[in-house]
Amino acid sequence: MVPGVPRAGLEREMTDAPRGAEALTYGSYLRLDRLLTCQEPRTGAHDELLFIVIHQVYELWFKQILHEAALLQRRLEDGNSAGSLHTARRIAKILKTVVGQMDVLETMTPRQFAAFRDALGTSSGFQSDQFRRIEAVLGRRSFPASDLRADPELRETVRRRSLMDSLLRYLAGRGRPVPADLLDRDPARPWEPDPRVQDVLVAVYADDSGPEAEVCEALVDVDEGVQEWRYRHVKMVERTIGAKLGTGGSAGADYLRRTLFTPAFPDLWEVRSKIKEEPVDGA
Repeated sequence: MVPGVPRAGLEREMTDAPRGAEALTYGSYLRLDRLLTCQEPRTGAHDELLFIVIHQVYELWFKQILHEAALLQRRLEDGNSAGSLHTARRIAKILKTVVGQMDVLETMTPRQFAAFRDALGTSSGFQSDQFRRIEAVLGRRSFPASDLRADPELRETVRRRSLMDSLLRYLAGRGRPVPADLLDRDPARPWEPDPRVQDVLVAVYADDSGPEAEVCEALVDVDEGVQEWRYRHVKMVERTIGAKLGTGGSAGADYLRRTLFTPAFPDLWEVRSKIKEEPVDGA
């Protein structure tokens, strides 16, 4: 059901097509004939369908996050504060939804997962091309050579500006004194926290109700959302398979645990310790 459109109106809209053309319906618009045949359990275990559906939905949300992140970078570099804020908040909301799906997945017990785990063979969630691309957009640059060889889009993404690079361009466009060498740096290199950027951010946060501070906080929400997903993923893996290796021989929870406290935007976190305590008006 499309919000704000009565069912009858929606049905008319989808069936109003030029003569000789196939009428557009809810099912044909969403390609449900294809979508609902994409789930092919390999065993008779009841919970395997849930496992497949959850992970397919993850990939759909990852696709949307990449779509939104591309728009966010364009809006940042265009100096569009309101648009950047809206898009960053949408990504953060999507991440909350992704994390919430863990609640559904965790209704599956270790025994229920074990009933079909062997059928997964060498497949593993760590093979998600889209999640690696999300990490690259956020600034990760160290990927196994095999991943880069196998994924031309990932190779291209690690050569492009990250979200942090786009944020610096946004701040510079707003008149903030971002050092020129940072604006012209090679985006294929990993971002390193920079005290000069943190000084700029301290000035930004001096007006925490201003558009620049709001945009920065929205990016912190995105960063926190990714870290929250990793944490929930760690706990889900631990409660499902314990200390075993993940499917495909991956390090399972151990890999995720190592990435837990590695923020995408370290300067946005570090600046908090540099903000001076001042009385708030009306306090």
